[in-house]
Amino acid sequence: MLVFILNAGSSSLKYQLMNPVNKKVFAQGLCERIGIDGVLKHEFGEKELEMKIDMPTHKEAIESVLSTLTNGEGKVIDSINDIEAIGHRAVHGGEEFSGSVLVTEKVIETMRRLIPLAPLHNPANIMGMEICQELMPGKPNVAVFDTAFHQTMPDYAYMYALPYEQYTKHAIRKYGFHGTSHFFVSNEARQMLDKKHNTRIIVCHLGNGSSVSAVLDGKSIDTSMGLTPVQGLMMGTRAGDVGA
Repeated sequence: MLVFILNAGSSSLKYQLMNPVNKKVFAQGLCERIGIDGVLKHEFGEKELEMKIDMPTHKEAIESVLSTLTNGEGKVIDSINDIEAIGHRAVHGGEEFSGSVLVTEKVIETMRRLIPLAPLHNPANIMGMEICQELMPGKPNVAVFDTAFHQTMPDYAYMYALPYEQYTKHAIRKYGFHGTSHFFVSNEARQMLDKKHNTRIIVCHLGNGSSVSAVLDGKSIDTSMGLTPVQGLMMGTRAGDVGA
């Protein structure tokens, strides 16, 4: 089974082509400076290509990636028809999504409604989904939300000490991010411990963007990031929590 995985940013596009059954990665790469003077960096096996390609929009970027996967020196598959599904990293699912979902018109409509919670990322995520639906009709698209794993937090963990109407009217609450990482790492730890129950795990996602979460029996009960990814730990370009 071949899955094409996309992470569409405001002016970039990360991708990977892999078999999730045996974990084999056929290719991965990055499109940068979309809308300016595009660059495609393509890794396959032990080889790497870097090409300057005109990418005025994400559509041309995705078309360039699919062309590189199926033609020329970077070819790893014969046709885009070999791709069986497309996975999309989506940043913000609000309180609407607590897990991965098949992309439908209703899902995209809901993501549009949530744009105020992630104005830079959700529009790009939606664009990536719609372009893949257009270029690869009939292929299932799946959205995987950064916020979904943390939807199990109890209200006393995600509520802020603000007037309650700020939550009911404006959806201001802690959402948490890096959910795919926290989900994966906590489950790997549970397998290594050979325990499915009575597990209390602290997961540290450390990089240029960092967050920590508390996971009880496989479910997130608290996390350091809040309404936005700015809250929490000090990071490469984010101050984190600032106290007097």
